[in-house]
Amino acid sequence: MAEQREVVLKVQNLKQYFKVSKKLTVKAVDDVSFEIYRGETFGLVGESGSGKSTTGRTIIRLYKPTDGYIEFLGKDISGSLNTTQKNFVSRNMQMIFQDPMASLNPRMKVSDIIAEGLRIHKLCTAEEEKQKVIEILEIVGLNKDHANRFPHEFSGGQRQRIGIARALIMDPEFIIADEAISALDVSIQAQVVNLLKKLQADRNLTYLFIAHDLSMVKYISDRIAVMHHGQILELADADELYDHPLHPYTKSLLSAIPLPNPEYEKRRKRLVYNPQMHDYEKNPPIWHEHTPGHFVLLNEDEIKNL
Repeated sequence: MAEQREVVLKVQNLKQYFKVSKKLTVKAVDDVSFEIYRGETFGLVGESGSGKSTTGRTIIRLYKPTDGYIEFLGKDISGSLNTTQKNFVSRNMQMIFQDPMASLNPRMKVSDIIAEGLRIHKLCTAEEEKQKVIEILEIVGLNKDHANRFPHEFSGGQRQRIGIARALIMDPEFIIADEAISALDVSIQAQVVNLLKKLQADRNLTYLFIAHDLSMVKYISDRIAVMHHGQILELADADELYDHPLHPYTKSLLSAIPLPNPEYEKRRKRLVYNPQMHDYEKNPPIWHEHTPGHFVLLNEDEIKNL
């Protein structure tokens, strides 16, 4: 049962607002709640601008939350963090970024990029560091000769493997993959996702997998949350979400997935989601558990029609 599993990350009523001007505040993340259990992959999907990447960056504390509660490995990391708390987060939580070139310092050799976290936390000697770098390079599908090269000498897929190695060398409990495959060719995407799945099995890793490609998210995720305009609209097991979508926005996203079937593609109808279809002024939406583990954000009238 899910309630008996160890909770690695608990997010409650998380808000991340950005004040653009005196009159305009962007609610990038608006009252988001979920839990992630040890060993699972929690998929967070939505269109560009939905707030999913901001959610990940707020959890890892690249942004300070506007409001809400974040608990990681039983510790509250919501407020201002002291040095000990920052070290706890950075040692146990790592992020794989979307653009492997932009996230790697072009002036640093690969060995220095990967070992940077070890040096910051003073976790090993120079000789131990060198050995760890070689080991982690081989684990992600590279070799020791790559250690002395610079990021521009690698392909996009290889650079993302370097990013994965940089995250892994800290031996973290939890990894946030923020659109980690979206900048890669389709054939390379599958290789990277399969690598992430293998690493998870070997190291009992827990992932927050952020993406907009629903077919790839289904392949890697145990549970999936669908995000739109800063809010989670639906949350369920991966198969349940794809087989029985409840929210009109989820149905719209799923209708856009092409299948390798010409006859189906001729008949496929793209559903367009219009937020104006909801009448929430007098009857606001509530977080409703329609079936065990399958939640949706709709108002009472909409829930009756499910």
